[in-house]
Amino acid sequence: MPATTDGMIGRQIAGYRLERELGHGGMAVVYQARDLALGRTVAVKLLAPELARNDVFRKRFEHESRVAAAIDHPHIVPVFEAGEAEGILFIAMRYVQGRDLRALLDRAGPLSVRQAVRIAAQVASALDAAHAHELVHRDVKPGNILVAEGTDSDHPEHVYLTDFGLTKKSLSLTGLTTVGQFVGTVDYVAPEQISGRPVDGRCDVYSLGCVVFESLAGVTPFRREDDFALLWAHLHDPPPALTAHRPELPVEVDQAMARALAKSPDDRYDTCLDFVTALRRAVAGRGPHAGRPQVGWAPTEVAPALRLPPPEPPVPPRPPQWATPVFAVRESASGRPFLP
Repeated sequence: MPATTDGMIGRQIAGYRLERELGHGGMAVVYQARDLALGRTVAVKLLAPELARNDVFRKRFEHESRVAAAIDHPHIVPVFEAGEAEGILFIAMRYVQGRDLRALLDRAGPLSVRQAVRIAAQVASALDAAHAHELVHRDVKPGNILVAEGTDSDHPEHVYLTDFGLTKKSLSLTGLTTVGQFVGTVDYVAPEQISGRPVDGRCDVYSLGCVVFESLAGVTPFRREDDFALLWAHLHDPPPALTAHRPELPVEVDQAMARALAKSPDDRYDTCLDFVTALRRAVAGRGPHAGRPQVGWAPTEVAPALRLPPPEPPVPPRPPQWATPVFAVRESASGRPFLP
């Protein structure tokens, strides 16, 4: 039984032959693998061996793996199987051909408004679906957002959200994290995660807000010289204006971002899609102050055609004299006069 996941290339784990490493973190390694039974390429995530030895974690892992596998959503990486083999916990899931948003931002820099909103909408849909199953991600970041090729010019990319914190939610309950530690990535972590307060789906709203900010600005909203200063900023500093980096955007975008990045969950949007809807309206200049002129701003989307109210129906002419008694009754009932 292997003691670590090092040197696993070529090994077979529970019917999957590991072919190459795709990425790794502190508690897991993800491999591209071959499903020997079905002859397909999959991604297999191997968790650190010490996790399998913790009974509390094992039970949480089994439960949350079943929950994640039950979510059938086009923007969530499907989980095929989860279990234990050779003393190592594993998750087998769909292999997504493409790059993650982290690599996309590192290569191309800030995204266009259209692309950033398209990606955010797909991630938001995935997060809200998970929240409906009482599963909170807790680690929304560009590295967990996979961007694959889309189907056509109207849908140029297809986004998948991965790594639903199956280990992260459990670690905080097992003693495998130290006192005062939070689970999440420092650049995108919600204030309540830092302070150890209870979390719900609104912590993912905050993290998604940080991701959207970075997608448009090219930098995360809070940048400090060390992690302690960064955590303090998440807890206490007001979010910066996105328009300082993208002056062509209307100020309504800053208002939408400020609500998504509110320090208190009660002050944020209730759902991730609520945030993206507000962002779309803000980008189009249809926020609460849409009538205010925006100096130096040109809309990034075509505004909808102006819809005028339907014209009033024409007033019918006065009926001939012989029909007056009949129409007089109708006129009295409707309150609409006849022209003389």
